[in-house]
Amino acid sequence: MPEPTKKDETPNGQPEESVAPDSNGALPLPEISLEVSPPPEAVAEGQEPVETDGKQPEPAEPAEPEPVQAVVAQEPSPAENGSNQPQPVEVGVKEQAESSNTTEKGEGPCSPPPHDEDDAAATTPSPTPQPEEANTLKKLSIELPNDSVPLPEMGRKDSVWSLGDGQAPEDLDKPIDTPPRSTLLIESPQSASMAVGGDISFVAKVEAKDLLRKPTVKWFKGKWMDLASKTGKHLQLKETFDRQTKIHTFEMHIIKAKENYAGNYRCEVTYKDKFDSCSFDLEVKEAETGSQNIDIRSAFKRSSEGQEDAGELDFSGLLKHREPKQQDDAPDVDVWEILKNARPDQYEKIAFMYGITDLRGLLRRMKKIPKEEKKSEAFAKKLEPAYQVDKGGKIRLVVDLADPTVELKWYKNGQEIRPSPKYIFEHKGTQRIMVINNCSMNDDAAYSVAAGDEKCATELFVKELPVKIVKGIEPVKTTVNERIELECEVSEEGAQVKWMKNGVEVPTGVRSRYRVKSEGTKHFLVIDDASREDTGTYSLMASGGTSEAHVKVDLKPLKIYQDLQDMTVKLGQPLKLHCEIYPGNVPGRWYRNGQLIQPNDRITIIHRNKVHRLEIEASSLHDAGDYTFVPEGYSQSLSAKIHIIDPPRVHLDSLNFPDNMVTIVAGNKLRLEIPISGEPAPRVVWMKGERVILESGHRVRAETYGDQTSLTIDITEREDSGNYKIVLQNEAGEATASVKIKVVDIPDPPEAPLVPVVGGDWCSMTWEPPKYDGGSPILGYFIERKKKQSSRWMRLNFDLIKETSFEPKKMIEGVPYEVRIFAVNAIGVSKPSEPSKAFTPLAVTSEPTMLVVDDVTDTTVTVKWRPPETIGAAGLDGYIVEYCIEGANDWVVSNTELTEKTKYTITGLTPGSKILVRVRAINAAGASPPRTLQHSVLVKEVIEPPKIRVPRHLKQTYTRRVGEAVNLVVPFMGKPRPKVTWLKEGNPIEPTHVSIRNTDCDSIIFIRKAERSHSGKYEMTVQVENHVDTAIIDIQIVDLPGPPQCVTIEDVWGGNVALVWTPPKDNGNSPITGYTIQKADKKTMEWFTCIEHYHRTCITITELVVGNEYFFRMYSENMCGLSEAATQTKKSALIVKEGISPHDTAQHQYHAQPHSFTLPPTGMQMKTHEFNDRDFKEAPKFTQPLINTFAIAGYNATLNCSVRANPRPKVIWMKNKIAILDDPRYRMFSNQGVCTLEIRKPSPYDGGMYTCKAINDLGEAQVDCKLEVKVQTQEL
Repeated sequence: MPEPTKKDETPNGQPEESVAPDSNGALPLPEISLEVSPPPEAVAEGQEPVETDGKQPEPAEPAEPEPVQAVVAQEPSPAENGSNQPQPVEVGVKEQAESSNTTEKGEGPCSPPPHDEDDAAATTPSPTPQPEEANTLKKLSIELPNDSVPLPEMGRKDSVWSLGDGQAPEDLDKPIDTPPRSTLLIESPQSASMAVGGDISFVAKVEAKDLLRKPTVKWFKGKWMDLASKTGKHLQLKETFDRQTKIHTFEMHIIKAKENYAGNYRCEVTYKDKFDSCSFDLEVKEAETGSQNIDIRSAFKRSSEGQEDAGELDFSGLLKHREPKQQDDAPDVDVWEILKNARPDQYEKIAFMYGITDLRGLLRRMKKIPKEEKKSEAFAKKLEPAYQVDKGGKIRLVVDLADPTVELKWYKNGQEIRPSPKYIFEHKGTQRIMVINNCSMNDDAAYSVAAGDEKCATELFVKELPVKIVKGIEPVKTTVNERIELECEVSEEGAQVKWMKNGVEVPTGVRSRYRVKSEGTKHFLVIDDASREDTGTYSLMASGGTSEAHVKVDLKPLKIYQDLQDMTVKLGQPLKLHCEIYPGNVPGRWYRNGQLIQPNDRITIIHRNKVHRLEIEASSLHDAGDYTFVPEGYSQSLSAKIHIIDPPRVHLDSLNFPDNMVTIVAGNKLRLEIPISGEPAPRVVWMKGERVILESGHRVRAETYGDQTSLTIDITEREDSGNYKIVLQNEAGEATASVKIKVVDIPDPPEAPLVPVVGGDWCSMTWEPPKYDGGSPILGYFIERKKKQSSRWMRLNFDLIKETSFEPKKMIEGVPYEVRIFAVNAIGVSKPSEPSKAFTPLAVTSEPTMLVVDDVTDTTVTVKWRPPETIGAAGLDGYIVEYCIEGANDWVVSNTELTEKTKYTITGLTPGSKILVRVRAINAAGASPPRTLQHSVLVKEVIEPPKIRVPRHLKQTYTRRVGEAVNLVVPFMGKPRPKVTWLKEGNPIEPTHVSIRNTDCDSIIFIRKAERSHSGKYEMTVQVENHVDTAIIDIQIVDLPGPPQCVTIEDVWGGNVALVWTPPKDNGNSPITGYTIQKADKKTMEWFTCIEHYHRTCITITELVVGNEYFFRMYSENMCGLSEAATQTKKSALIVKEGISPHDTAQHQYHAQPHSFTLPPTGMQMKTHEFNDRDFKEAPKFTQPLINTFAIAGYNATLNCSVRANPRPKVIWMKNKIAILDDPRYRMFSNQGVCTLEIRKPSPYDGGMYTCKAINDLGEAQVDCKLEVKVQTQEL
């Protein structure tokens, strides 16, 4: 609960308002009423008393004169008064007058006076005072001794109610942020009293059962002073944790307490979003001593300045005199007299001058000094010392002026008040009235009025209205274990209320069953799991009323969640009875046929929460009967019937069939009868696989008569074979048995036979046995044959064939045939199989002819032959070549695949070995007889001298341009395989520059991109043992020539100019074939070709225009073309008219003039006009911008734009403002101002914003476009 504050003024004169209460449910600030009896002079003069309340106060005894003192009664705790009802408290103020005594009045009982000046502003003040019979009470404002000092200069002070130094004045207006209250403390520190010099401990305990980490605990004195930084020899903080009880204990020990340690303390506990706090008081008692001579300069020094008090809890002024360790002489200067005669705005300066640091304590002492009343010259009647008004009401502040012409100004907390609808100023004669409308808590402040140089001040107290009950608590009637929520609505949000049960405050600690919450003006008391002990009268107490209601909690009615179920149990099986009732804590008893069941070794009774169970280990016949469960305390009962039954059985022993298998021929009738037993009579089901055989079946049916069941099949079929399952079911269980029925029949036809081998008049056929043999073993097969075009089948055997293969004979070659099979078992002959694929009897060819050896090397032998003389109807598919080592009989097939050629090379032979070779002809009928070489072949190669056959075009110089590919093939001969080497200018060829690949018969030299360094003579050498052959190939790589050197103007005459130049330094590795000469007028600098393919190094250019000035440039030319650059004359040639003075053209080095120059007889000269050259330079400008483009992924895309600029600009392409540099996916072109960017096979990631930027010396320009790359979707 926030502490109340009282308005005062700070020495610096800055006005401050009281701290507004928090809006999170904290109680509003209590009222403060300061009362004092008027002096006798005021009563004698007949002044009317100012009444603030209509109640008559009780008479009080006169008190001795003493300094002004605030007496505050603290709110008693519930432990002191025995209840949680709030007790009225009051605040009394005593004032010392010069010639009269004052009396203190109060309405309720007063608490003991506080022991510290700061405790004078404790918790709650008293109600409004009442007038006495003889003397009337009036409001009192506490002022400094000098009444003439303006209130803004005196200032206000809001921290009188706190203990210690407290909060800075500039922070008082800031709201205090505190987390939401929560019940964390299970034991709170309690208020206590002690003597000076004693020790005391305060203990706070927090339960850590639901906390994941240690909570944060802070100890405060007063409102803001954190004691964690003040620990020392007089203050110790300790914390412990008990792991068994899981309780954190926090202790504060005060050692050798002093009188100024008294005051209000607070303990705050914080854990995540939870917050709890507790306030308690410490009273330090000390025997009264006589007055002493006080040294004001030592008394009002901070405790931190002394030696003995360093690090102690004293943050207030040391108003009481203390004996220092070294007592100086008496002060030479009476500081009290200086302060009495000084203005309040000089107090701080005087205190600093005499070493007084506790300015607040000094000001509090100054307030207690009696003040001398000075008669005002400006005011005939001043403002009353204090006023009180209800919140929302209206108040009038009235002063009488001695001089009505004096200018009057009103102030609130030192700030001038301007007229407004809230503040209204009225004039009535000499009275000046300020009306304050709709008073709020912000209007609770110090007000002053200034008339000229004089001021008078007062204080306005705004009284809050009591909190009233808007909607009362409603009675509740419920049952145990239910949730109870009591709701009450009050008139204000955040009001402080108390919940009571039967006149006692409801506990809301961590372990409490009660929870209290509020939502706006609504307050709730929640009981989650109600019990009968929660029955009672609940009330909510507010400052303006009380609401109560009765809560009644009854037992819950019995609810049966699961009743006992009738059960049928097999004999000898366990019996388990189960039921669930609510409430779950109710015991009960079990009965069988009306007799109580007691647990034993065979019977177990279990009760767990709502579940009640009866379990019998092995059931017997006498366990059958009626079972009943009766809950204790209830008239209801649960019952069930238990039956004990015997399972069914199938008696297959009566069948005289081995392995329970019955065999029958297809087409016959089958009736199978099997005895059964069981009680009650079982239900019989016949099943074959997953199919159930019904009694109403037509061909197959099942029937049951008493103690036997039968299966009937009228006409058996092979599909009836299989396992038949008999299932017997009754209440006791289930029994199963299986009977195998085998239906025998003729076999299935075999699959179509295969004919893998065909001869000239015979074939070989095979087949597989039939998949189903009819239930009887296969005895043999019959075979039939027919021509494909015929429909007449002919049987080939009359005796059964046991095997699955046969060779029909005596067929006609070239005629297609088909064959089929019949399978035979003990039952009969199957249907015929499908015919085989048509086959034609064919004969193999005769052997190949004229087999000879064609070539022999160290590892190979090449043979050739002629086709066979007789091929036959099957034709010829190819040949197989075989060989074997002489002396062995293992023939090896050389070619894995047939070769159609009549020549073949056998490879992989061992040098020096002798082999025999044979060849077979292959057709559809098979392989022919082999043709074998008459003699063995020695595997050894015959030496053949090498010979290079240089192509005709390589016998001359082979010329290619730079950048072209060079691919030369040079064939050669020689055996065994020659060794080929290449040299260039006598040096080995670098394989990184020139690629050379050699085969058995040629050599290939390849240059992917020719360079001029590849030019030269290449020498090829082919060597077979000691035989060598060489050839030289001359390769010339040519390029464009360089420009001519040193082009000069030799002479100028008339319209002619003589030019002389030297050949270019670089001829491009090719002879210069000519030159191209161009001229350009200096005015336009447009070049025109004068002559092409000129062979000499000097020329005369004629037919030049008189008056023009010319430049000349020259290109060199070879077989590749013109040089890339041209050489220009450094000087120009001016063509002048004859008769012009030489000095008129002195600025030109060359000019046209006659060889004998004479002036005309008249002496006239032709004047030449000067022309300014036009400046063609311009900044870049895009004449065609980029256009937004869509591209298809995987297809090249181009972006085009055109720019005009002189000199030629530098073009930069950018993607998303990043320059594109050396990226192989992009190609950039710029030709005659047209700029192109090619994107090779773009992907969706290549999409974006592209920019083309042109820059030259005169400026820059850029254009943008957006490229979007779409992905083609494949249509289904």
